[in-house]
Amino acid sequence: MKSGLHFLIAARECEIGDLEQLALTGELVGLIGQLVHALQRERGLSNLVLGSRGTRFAQARADQLLECDAAAVQLRRHFDAMDTQGTAVRNGARLFGRIATVLQALDGLPALRHDIAALAVTPQAATAAFVRLVAGLLQVVFEAADSATDPQISRALVALFNFMQGKEFAGQERAFGGACFAEGHLEGGRTQQWLELIESQERCFRIALDFSDTAVQAAWRTAVDTRTQAELERLRRIGCTLRPDGVLDPDLAQPWYDCCTLRIDAMRGVEELLARLLLQLCASRIAKARDELRNHEAIRDALVRAAGEAGTDDLAPNYGPHLERSILGLVQEQSRRLQQMADELDTVRASLNERKIIERAKGLLMATRKLSEADAHKMLRQTAMNQNRKLLDVAQSVLALSDYL
Repeated sequence: MKSGLHFLIAARECEIGDLEQLALTGELVGLIGQLVHALQRERGLSNLVLGSRGTRFAQARADQLLECDAAAVQLRRHFDAMDTQGTAVRNGARLFGRIATVLQALDGLPALRHDIAALAVTPQAATAAFVRLVAGLLQVVFEAADSATDPQISRALVALFNFMQGKEFAGQERAFGGACFAEGHLEGGRTQQWLELIESQERCFRIALDFSDTAVQAAWRTAVDTRTQAELERLRRIGCTLRPDGVLDPDLAQPWYDCCTLRIDAMRGVEELLARLLLQLCASRIAKARDELRNHEAIRDALVRAAGEAGTDDLAPNYGPHLERSILGLVQEQSRRLQQMADELDTVRASLNERKIIERAKGLLMATRKLSEADAHKMLRQTAMNQNRKLLDVAQSVLALSDYL
């Protein structure tokens, strides 16, 4: 007869297995962050090349392609080494589906690069292509955060995902502003798009810091020096100030790119800190779980010896009040711990669930109104502002009308 302790040991072994999978996922997230950072810089340089009609930044872009390719090779190697058995990876169906989409987008990158080099694509179209690729990579991080069963690790993944998303909006702003300065012109209707990119990144950073510890918060406060931040604000005012003729100084393209790059590189340092802390947390949780497993196994071995001395193979009856109290304590502790984990996970996943609802509402608008993702998001945000409601509430209202739409 299997005792309750037998199943407690099995539960602990399953927990260790889940934690080990999360540790591997943490390594994957680190490699994704490295590739995303390289792609963000390639996107910015590509827009400068396109905006200047190929007269500037071509060599810098060519050098950046090599860095991107090296990062992509590392990520592909990690994908190749993953256990793709459906039962071996939590949330495997969605995770592997996201990875398949990413690999398809990476396969299409050479064609995009050829069009950019030939000046056969607009900065807006090039940006959209890079945004889709980076969004696919970030969706892999999102699935990792959504599948985490340990609340501490889940918090760390939520913080990392939101920080990476905020950094991506900063990268989009660098590319957007770079194209505008390089072209020497900004249409009035696009000023709002610039402002939305600024607001979106700040919102993501707020969420990331809410889920981060004091070390990360301190690192973020000191990441970007005041001179760089002041220069960024100066250039933002120049770019976002609407002029009758919409003319911008093309000579500001280089200072804009350099300033944004300093800021985004500083963000990358904070992102790497978040990734390191995630791996350290995984290692710590695995070590603690293994210690607890050894404790459970020691009690089990004592039961086996007690049963042997009693001349029976049945571990359940009459193995002494001391061991009974030990097992009862373990069961009660496990029950309390599972309830606490469930409560903490509910709190942490609220942020992820909000994103899911907003993404579903965007998808519905894109399908029914034939909108782009950016336009669908803009419609939701504009409705929220006009009605003085939260974006989440508007998204929920849209989904409630799904049958009508």
